[in-house]
Formats: sequence, C-alpha cells, structure tokens
Amino acid sequence: MQSTYAIDTPGPPVPTEQECEGNLKRWSHRRTAMSVVGALVVTGVLVLVLAGRRAQFETALSSAPISLLGIAVLLQIIALLARGEAWNVCVRAAGGTVSRRLLFRAVGAGCLASVINGSVGMAVRLASLRRIAPQSTPRMPALVAAEVPILTVELSLAAIFSVTLVGPLGVPWWTPLVAVALAAGAVAGLRRLSGRHRKGLFAGLAVLRNRGRGRMISFALLSVCAQVARNWLMLHAIGVDVSIFDAMALLIATFTVGQVPVGPSGGPAAAVLILGAHGVAATAAAGVLLLVTGTLGSLCYATWAIADRLLAGRMATGSEAVASPVAAAPSSA
Repeated sequence: MQSTYAIDTPGPPVPTEQECEGNLKRWSHRRTAMSVVGALVVTGVLVLVLAGRRAQFETALSSAPISLLGIAVLLQIIALLARGEAWNVCVRAAGGTVSRRLLFRAVGAGCLASVINGSVGMAVRLASLRRIAPQSTPRMPALVAAEVPILTVELSLAAIFSVTLVGPLGVPWWTPLVAVALAAGAVAGLRRLSGRHRKGLFAGLAVLRNRGRGRMISFALLSVCAQVARNWLMLHAIGVDVSIFDAMALLIATFTVGQVPVGPSGGPAAAVLILGAHGVAATAAAGVLLLVTGTLGSLCYATWAIADRLLAGRMATGSEAVASPVAAAPSSA
C-alpha cells in the first residue's frame, strides 16, 4: 500500500545563501539605527518619570550588595551558556559538525552586539558562525531556521506563564488561555512542517523530530530559569518584595519590549511598566541593575571568546613556525 505521508515533499522557495546574508546584514543595520533612536526616546521618558525621585532612585541603586551583583552576573553567564548549548543541539541536528568551542565563540560575538539589541545580537552570532566555520555549519537559511525551535520553546514558556501578567497589566483572564492555544498550535505546525520538508531552509527545524529535542528544551528551560532567578534576586536586593511569578512577568515583559527597537533602555522600562506599583524609583533602579549585570555577564562571555580566539591564533602560528624548519630540512642520503 502506498504511503500518503510525504517525507521529502518539495517546500516553498527559499532565499539563497547570498540573499539571506545580505538581507540579514541590512536588517541588522536598520535595527541598530532604530535601537539608538528608540533608546534615546525611552531614556528621556524614564528621566521625566523619575523627576523628583532622584534621591529614592540613588538610594535604591546603592542598597544592592556587591555579592548579589556578582551572583547576578554569574546567572547571566549561566543563561548564555545554557542557551548556547541549546543552539548547539539545533545546529547539529540541522547537519552542522562545527565544534562546540567555535560555536560558543560565535555566541560571544553575539553577546557584544546584544548590548544594543537582542535581535542584532542574533544576526551577528549567525554571521560570525558562518564566517569562522563555513564548511562545518549549515547554510545561512537553515542556520536562521535553527533559531526557530529555541524561540518556540521560549514563546511557549512565555504563553504558559503569561497568567502572571493578568494582575500587573489588567489583561483579560482568558488571554493566557489564547496564548497557550496559539503556542500549542505553533509547536504542532512546526513539527509537521519539519517532518514534511527536510532540506534547505527547513533543515533548521530538524531538532523538532529527533531525540535531541528533549535536550534542547532542557537547556532552553535552564536559560529561562537563570534569567528569572536573576530578576528575583535583583528586585529583592533593593528591597522590592516580589514573588517568583512577578520575576517571571518581568522576564516576559522584558522579552516583549526587547522586540521593539528601544536599545538597552527596554529593561528599566519593562520593570517600571510591570512592577511600578511597588515604587517607580525602586523598580527603575532594579531595571538598571539588571541591565548593568546583564551587560557585564555578556561582556565577560565576549571577553572569553576574544581571548580564546587570540590564543588559538597564536598556537596555530607557533605550530606553523615549528613545522616550517622541519619541512625545509633536506632529507639525509
């Protein structure tokens, strides 16, 4: 009996490698410019909101212990490592054979750009990986698609915990139910799509149909948990008594605001938007501390990536220098 389930049915046309790289570069340039303008606007609004609360704001900033700030930086690094490993699983499922070390270097490059905007950081990370390992990574269309499974997990978690936004934002109670239903439909649709189309762009969805799916989900979940813990820690460090659900709501809001080109000012703005009822000055200070510790964690990661690349280059140069005299030496008769 002939099967009615097509495994390798032709998919819709996908952009070429050059088109994908060109579009990604132009998009990241526009996103950067818009983020700079957006950051200036949002910062100006925050300054107006904090007018008359300068003393409270400075007191809240100075009240956070250095030890807790260090833990927050460490949690940011853990989140980056966990998400990097989730990406590694997706890239390998898509056919990549690049070493984990090179892939994590590309993550470090993205960390530098993510200080401007998370989406720009993603574009830089993808371009960096293709540049340093063009032969052992999937082509750019599939590499872009390999981001989709991780984003799907993150969006699904956001949908599940969007119930935490009902109180702070006053959204209808049924909104989280709709969000969960949409997330479940997206997951089901992507799994079906990954089963029907397995080449080109759709190779990036391969992790959704193989055994690595559970590992990818676990590391993506670990990354999210580290970010929630960092939110909760910084809020308590300055005396804002919130629950873990409030910390989840802040993460969802930060992720959502981060999709708008407002640069690094999105974090403090999200904190005031979601938790402003606990005190505008205190929550704005918490947002600033989250921004600072997140940036420091990203810079630490990027510093390792740069140092590792320089060290590998020196070792390669030294090996070539040692090998050259041996190759040039005349053979004995």
